[in-house]
Amino acid sequence: MDVGNTKGGLFVKDGFVYSAFCLPDLKLCDTEANADAIIEKINTLTEKKAALAVFPELTVTGYTAGDLFGQRTLIDGATAALDRIVKSTHGSHALIFVGAPIVAGGKLYSAAVAISNGKVLGVVPKTYLPNYSEFYEARNFTPAPDGVGTVKLLGFEVPFGTDIIFEAEDMPEFSVAAEICEDLWVPCPPSTRHALAGAKIIVNLSASDELVGKAEYREDLIKNQSARLIAGYVYASAGSGESTTDVVYSAHSMICENGRMLAESAPFEYEDKYAVIDVYRLADERMRRNTFDAEYADGYVKVKFEAERADAPTPVLPRLPFVPDDGGEVEKRAESILNIQSHGLARRLKAAHAKCAVVGVSGGLDSTLALIVAARAAKLCKMKASDVIAVTMPCFGTTKRTKSNAVALSEKLGATVRTVDITKAVRLHFADIGQDENTHDVTYENAQARERTQVLMDIANKEGGIVVGTGDLSELALGWSTYNGDHMSMYGVNASVPKTLVRYIVKYAADTSDKSTAKVLYDILDTPVSPELLPAENGEISQKTEDIVGPYELHDFFLYYTIRHGFAPAKIYRIALAAFDGAYDGETIKKWLEKFYSRFFAQQFKRSCLPDGPKVGSVSLSPRGDWRMPSDAEAKLWLDQVKKL
Repeated sequence: MDVGNTKGGLFVKDGFVYSAFCLPDLKLCDTEANADAIIEKINTLTEKKAALAVFPELTVTGYTAGDLFGQRTLIDGATAALDRIVKSTHGSHALIFVGAPIVAGGKLYSAAVAISNGKVLGVVPKTYLPNYSEFYEARNFTPAPDGVGTVKLLGFEVPFGTDIIFEAEDMPEFSVAAEICEDLWVPCPPSTRHALAGAKIIVNLSASDELVGKAEYREDLIKNQSARLIAGYVYASAGSGESTTDVVYSAHSMICENGRMLAESAPFEYEDKYAVIDVYRLADERMRRNTFDAEYADGYVKVKFEAERADAPTPVLPRLPFVPDDGGEVEKRAESILNIQSHGLARRLKAAHAKCAVVGVSGGLDSTLALIVAARAAKLCKMKASDVIAVTMPCFGTTKRTKSNAVALSEKLGATVRTVDITKAVRLHFADIGQDENTHDVTYENAQARERTQVLMDIANKEGGIVVGTGDLSELALGWSTYNGDHMSMYGVNASVPKTLVRYIVKYAADTSDKSTAKVLYDILDTPVSPELLPAENGEISQKTEDIVGPYELHDFFLYYTIRHGFAPAKIYRIALAAFDGAYDGETIKKWLEKFYSRFFAQQFKRSCLPDGPKVGSVSLSPRGDWRMPSDAEAKLWLDQVKKL
């Protein structure tokens, strides 16, 4: 059932819905003063071009009026104040939810009144009335009736009931449903039903008093509910102006999206907050989750409204989406990943009845992480540290710094160190195939990589072990590996660890190692990323990966939002501009974004035959698990969009 259709366009670009909770300074039972405070907030919303705003429960009167709710004077005052509030929204297309006592069918309800552009769109009454401890709501109010009826309010005949979804014209993803305070705290909140019926954003008009430990519980409750529902959740709670007779209200309010806190007014902060909820991301995530049993529930009413004709601000997202912002969390994440990697490798070693683990070490970040993981896995298998065979294979581009670091770290970890200089073998191979050693082309580079892999494989055969792969997720995304060279192993421990995260894990290993080992690891961290396949210049690395394929921090950003969230190139460009403001200009971001899509599509054939490797996070390119893509897909649609930026 659709009601309240309006004509007009909609401009909420890229699915970004600019949302707010508003915490007016109320005067208990002074409805005229409260209307003034609410209207002032609405004027600010209009100036900021917010598309959605939520006020606390019973905002118009205050929540703690008690038996005064039985006074006709207060109810009439609330109605008159609500009339002023509704009229004040004329010309504003923001969807606004205000809490007020509403009379319907001779009963009094605590309700959320949905308002937009000078009209009442609908009324959502509270379902669950707490009548325990300090709460006595059943004394004054009636629970929401079953089904959706209508109520006449301020001259508008509007839907009345819990099962109402307010949906923006021309943008069904911007769909909102409401619940009120206690509704969230019960075993089966109405918001669960609302989400299954299609609501992408849940608003909660609340009056939650403050008790010791309650703020933490409240925050967990809201974050977890938004995660379960794959929804945005805007929670506005009563605070300033409420009675302190027996309890105190702190106005603890939040905006969450799919388990992530976007904005929070801490207890007693009393500050309005704004945040962008990405409804496209929510819709796409629900579509991917085949266990999210979305259906248009029987009995629901959809009320259409015209959304604000303004683009939302671009959210400033973390530059390193794979790396936690909090330093302490980085340490936990690093330890967790090391555990996943090492236990996965230990299982493979046992299953293969391997006598050793063979790792090609270069003194670079990836092989360093693989060596650390191999040492841990050997310990889990009750193998000797020396059962990890670390092989360094110098050739034309190897520098003294990287080789010495590779050997030093291997010795610190107790691994068996072998040096196999492949220069003669590669030159013989060049002679066999007619390759000029002075021609530094792809054959020159790949011949070295394949020779190294052959050496590792044959040592593993000879010693009864397996080759541990070192390549990381970022390299797999860009195809920055030699097919059947470093591309191949018997177990790729770094296969779902992106380059930006590899660095943090190695740093964690350095921070938790003895001084001499840490010194080696810190020097590895300071070494430029390079495959070292071109001759060194004056003993220094001449071939720097990021000069060729682009900065890994950009590529990991592109990778995360392409694979994890399915964002279009234009949207990724937009959020990258905000995230990397001051670091890269638009032309630079566009250049590397085009490079990302070109390489990502062209190099799928390498990912289609990847060795096994442990999944450690939400993004993986395993052809047996998360990412199944034809090797022959065209990148034209994506590249055309980049070129239009």
